[in-house]
Amino acid sequence: MLHQFSALKNILAGVALVLLSASGWAANPPAGVTALQSVEGVTEYRLNANGLRILLAPDDSKPSTTVNMTYLVGSRHENYGESGMAHLLEHMLFKGTPNMPNALAEFSKRGLQANGTTTVDRTNYYASFSSNPATLAWYLSWQADVMINASIKREDLDTEMTVVRNEMENGENNAFRILMQRMLGVSYEWHNYGKTTIGARSDVENVDIPKLREFYKTYYQPDNAVLVIAGKFDPEAALKDIVQSFGSIPKATRKLPPEYTVEPAQDGERRVTLRRTGGSPLVAAMYHTPSAAHKDFAALDLASMIIGDTPSGRLYKALVANKLAAGVFAFTMDRTAPGSVIFGANLQTDMDQALALNTLTATIESIAKHPFTTEELERVRNQWLKAWDQGFSDPQKISATLTEAIALGDWRLFFVIRDRIRAATLVDVQLAAERFLVQSNRTEGVYIPTDKPTRSPQLSKPNLQEELKDYTGDTGLKQASAFDPDPNNIDARTQRKTVALQKGKLQLALLPKESRGDRVNVAIQMQFGDVDSLKGQRLNTIAVAELLLKGTPTQTRQQITDRIDALGGQVGVSGAGGGLVIQLSTTAKHIDELTSFVLEVIQQANFAQEQLDEYVSKTTTSIKSSMTEPNAIASRMLARHSNPWPKDDIRYTPSFEESLTAVAGLTREQLVAYHQKFFGVSQTSASAVGAFDAAKLEQTLVQALGKWNAGAAYKRTPEPYRDIKPAQMQAETPDKANAFYIASSMLKLQDTDPDFTALSLANFMLGGSETSRLWMRIREKDGLSYNVRTRLSVSSFEQSGSLSVYAIFAPENRVRIESGIREEFERALKDGFTETEVKEAIAALLNYRKLSRAQDANLVTGWITYMDTGRDFKWSAESDKKVAALTVEQVNAALRKYVQPQNFSSVAAGDFRRKTP
Repeated sequence: MLHQFSALKNILAGVALVLLSASGWAANPPAGVTALQSVEGVTEYRLNANGLRILLAPDDSKPSTTVNMTYLVGSRHENYGESGMAHLLEHMLFKGTPNMPNALAEFSKRGLQANGTTTVDRTNYYASFSSNPATLAWYLSWQADVMINASIKREDLDTEMTVVRNEMENGENNAFRILMQRMLGVSYEWHNYGKTTIGARSDVENVDIPKLREFYKTYYQPDNAVLVIAGKFDPEAALKDIVQSFGSIPKATRKLPPEYTVEPAQDGERRVTLRRTGGSPLVAAMYHTPSAAHKDFAALDLASMIIGDTPSGRLYKALVANKLAAGVFAFTMDRTAPGSVIFGANLQTDMDQALALNTLTATIESIAKHPFTTEELERVRNQWLKAWDQGFSDPQKISATLTEAIALGDWRLFFVIRDRIRAATLVDVQLAAERFLVQSNRTEGVYIPTDKPTRSPQLSKPNLQEELKDYTGDTGLKQASAFDPDPNNIDARTQRKTVALQKGKLQLALLPKESRGDRVNVAIQMQFGDVDSLKGQRLNTIAVAELLLKGTPTQTRQQITDRIDALGGQVGVSGAGGGLVIQLSTTAKHIDELTSFVLEVIQQANFAQEQLDEYVSKTTTSIKSSMTEPNAIASRMLARHSNPWPKDDIRYTPSFEESLTAVAGLTREQLVAYHQKFFGVSQTSASAVGAFDAAKLEQTLVQALGKWNAGAAYKRTPEPYRDIKPAQMQAETPDKANAFYIASSMLKLQDTDPDFTALSLANFMLGGSETSRLWMRIREKDGLSYNVRTRLSVSSFEQSGSLSVYAIFAPENRVRIESGIREEFERALKDGFTETEVKEAIAALLNYRKLSRAQDANLVTGWITYMDTGRDFKWSAESDKKVAALTVEQVNAALRKYVQPQNFSSVAAGDFRRKTP
């Protein structure tokens, strides 16, 4: 939610040797630390001196570490006039302490991907970084320092206030988010779950500093916090570092304020209506649910999936299939106290909202008359458990999911809810739906008097300590061995070859390695067509890719989805510009079967008319929604300005209106013809990383692709440098609280040119990181934008690229935003970067690059790119060396050579006519 330090997608190398038992226990915890319990490789400890709880989840398979500090305080703990205080405090902690006044800069220097988020139940601060004992110790020391020494100064609050408003206004642009907030406010009469985490604008703007500090001192204490460390680290060394950093913090003497507000059972339908400019029609229905710790929650979660799933769900069949809605959705909001489930539908403007809403609620509340089936239950159970398994195999996701379980009352709920999902019977799911999805428990519509109202049961929190005292979870967790992501090791471990197919060739890059949960990532790229043969095919390339997994002559969309779910698979297909990329992920047990199945479906896709109709409906709705969004409008205007191609060219950028016309004109015959003419294996590559048998996967790919035709001959579509006349443009977006600015300049540069590395680092320092000039000026000093960035994009094939800059902001701050960006560009060009800036940026950028190579998914896509460009990871190693060798003179020279402010074209989109609030 806050402080998105996404920086770059970068990489990590340092390998720390971790010695631990199969259960994950540290063999010799230091004095003052008590080991409490261990479940499936996750172990809980407590600092005896102050009550800080610690969860360690070691995993050697990926050389990265994630640290997550969770405080059991969220917006539900705020009193009258204090709404938004928990979230605002999250912002303020990043403003520093007397010992470290600029935490963001220190994170950026060390290559940390860090963030902080606030929900109704908890606040957390986390960071992921290349496994390194010194970095871990440093970050733990920062967490200990900020736990008790945050400055929380008025001057910091004043500069941050505009940023918080910017974030608040950004959320105001999302019609569904605001609709859901309004529904929550009506659904809850007394409990703070009815208030938004971002808070009331008046409360946030008038926050009292002494009260904010008091809030901080009350809740930011060791006995109200849980520290989670996941990934590659030494548990015994980590515990010693924790004692060193946190052991001297005294035990809190205060008592936490009691919580006694209980939301009464709802006694009649409620309704909220939202009227705003832009977007697409929505209808929704919300129902109160048990807390996530309640025994009925898992069953109700499964019931909501049965009702809201696409395309098997009850709502999809009742609304989308009958053309009453463009799409449907459903999700539960798991909370420590009783929460909510929401069902909804997206509509096109010409659809009947009243009919859609009536159909939606009637479908939800008819479960007693139309009971669930075993097939429905097993389908969604497979989906749920697949998602759980995928999360459990990723150390970063484990850290995040444990945080959410902590917020629900106990970290072991992460496993307990999974067990309840496994054990839920059809009767359990049916009864849960019948108890809670009732008319009087609904928030959606007008009040209707009822002679015999049906009430949902009164709910209370279970006694988790009693219920979980003997819980152990699954046993026998397998730990994966360490993998060194050094480029030379990646090249040495990867099996490279080109295999002849019957009607084409297949380039392979296979990297077998152990992974948590025996996960495997596979990417397959097919390339076909050229700039001439692809004329008039722009939309077909996109639509065909979207519909490839939606049916064959012998298998329905639902059957395909069920088979992928049964194989525990994640499948993504994307296509544009004469190419197709297929991304697959599952376990070693299923990767060959999943690969064969998906390739067979894609080859035999039949583009059924009902699936095409749904695609047209959804795409039309999406385009119309974008036509009122500042960022979409500005980005498309700028893209069209720099686009010289004729309308039938594959590289052409259409207007919104042209897109709507093209989508409306799509026919099944067009898609079938495109698929038959272009799809083939004349130019195909595949990469895989994870726990798989290389020889077997190669055989699987050769057999599956050997059935394909050659397809249209491939020749890369060029993207030459274009000399674009600069222009400054504007778009009005009435009633939008946020505005968007974007500017871009074309560059005559290739990534093989001597200046490329120096310009990349200059971009990093100008606007590519949280220590960049633009970030420190616009985000930190002036507090004008939630996010401000520059982006450098350069071709590997020709001298063609671009440098762009963008920012989101309140419309009344447009002049300050534009002048601030201009001044920082001019200052960089005039004065250049300092030697210290360059040295620190080099270290940070190299750390980010190392971190990126530690991710299996990045390695898979990296190999696809390298095979396309005729490279390997030696290129990555050489790039590291070039970055490390850069001088301040080279960086400043590259900046001045390629960055010419007068060559930038820009667009500002927003409600610039409204009065300043």
